[in-house]
Amino acid sequence: MKTIMKTLSVAALGLAASIAQAADDVTLQLKWVTQAQFAGYYVALDKGFYADEGLNVTIKPGGPDIAPAQVIAGGGADVVLDWMPSALASREKGLALVNIAQPFKSSGMMLTCRKDAGVSSPEDFAGKTLGVWFFGNEYPFLSWMSKLGLATDGSDGGVTVLKQGFNVDPILQGQAACVSTMTYNEYWQIIDAGLSADDLVVFKYEDQGVATLEDGMYVLEENLADPAFEDKMVRFVRASMKGWKWAEENPDDAAMVVLDNDASGAQTEEHQKRMMGEIAKLTAGSNGALDPADYERTVESLMSGGSDPVITAKPEGAWTHAITDKALN
Repeated sequence: MKTIMKTLSVAALGLAASIAQAADDVTLQLKWVTQAQFAGYYVALDKGFYADEGLNVTIKPGGPDIAPAQVIAGGGADVVLDWMPSALASREKGLALVNIAQPFKSSGMMLTCRKDAGVSSPEDFAGKTLGVWFFGNEYPFLSWMSKLGLATDGSDGGVTVLKQGFNVDPILQGQAACVSTMTYNEYWQIIDAGLSADDLVVFKYEDQGVATLEDGMYVLEENLADPAFEDKMVRFVRASMKGWKWAEENPDDAAMVVLDNDASGAQTEEHQKRMMGEIAKLTAGSNGALDPADYERTVESLMSGGSDPVITAKPEGAWTHAITDKALN
C-alpha cells in the first residue's frame, strides 16, 4: 500500500509539474521584417521574459505583402503591431482593433527630399512627385497634404503621388523629388547609397504637427471579453515592455539579439546597431501605456482630410488602459 501511495504521489507531483510548466501560446505578427524596429519583442523572447510570464510566444515577421490587420482578422495572430492610422481605418471598416499598449511615444516618419529638386520647404511640394508607401502607411501623408491644401491626384497646383516600393530607388534615380523614409531605416539607405546629409532636406512628421502613433499593440475587441485572453495580454505586455526597456538601455546588445533572430540573413550589424540607436529615441518616454493626448492628436489629424478624411467619425473603444493598468502597476 505504501508503495502504491508513493507511486500515486509521484504521479500527482509529475502532473502538477507538467501543468505548471504548460505555457500559454501567444502569436505576434510584426508590421515588417525582422529588424531593430521590433527589438523589444525579440529581447523579451531571447532573455526569457516571456517564459518568466508563462508564455510561449511566436513572433511572425512581416513583409511587403503582409497586412497585420488581415492576419489577425483571419485568425493568424493574437496580437499585431500596426500604425494607428491603419488600425483606426480598419476599425471604421468593421474590423474592431483595440490598442492595448503603445511602446512608441514618437513618430519616426519623414519625407526626405533632394535639395537639387528644388525643395526647401513644404511650400515647394506643389508640382513635385512625392514617393509614398501604401498598405496603410499612406494615411499620415494624405492627412498632411490635405492640411497643406495640396491635391494628391496630380492635378495642377497639387502633387503627384508615386506609389513607392519599400526602398528609396525613386529619389536615387530622379523619379521623385521626395520619398517616404523612417528616421531609423530608409533615410540611412539614402546616405549609404552616396547622397550626403547636405544634399537632402528632411521634414519630420513630428516637426510638421502631423505625427501619428506608430507600432502599437492591437488585438480584436471581442477577444478582450475573455478573462483568460486578457490575462495573457497582461503578461505579454509586461514582458514586452521589460524587453523594450532592456533594449533602450543596451542598444548594441539588443541589435545583436535581432541579428540572431534574422532568419533571412539580410540584416547587417552596422545597420541594426544604427537602427536601434534611433528606435530608442522613439520608445523613450513611454512605459507602454497609451497617452490619450497622443491618441487625440492622431484622430484629429486623420479626420482633418477635408472632403476625403482617413476616418469620418471619432472612434469609440479603439484603445484601452485595462491591460497596461494591470501589467505595469
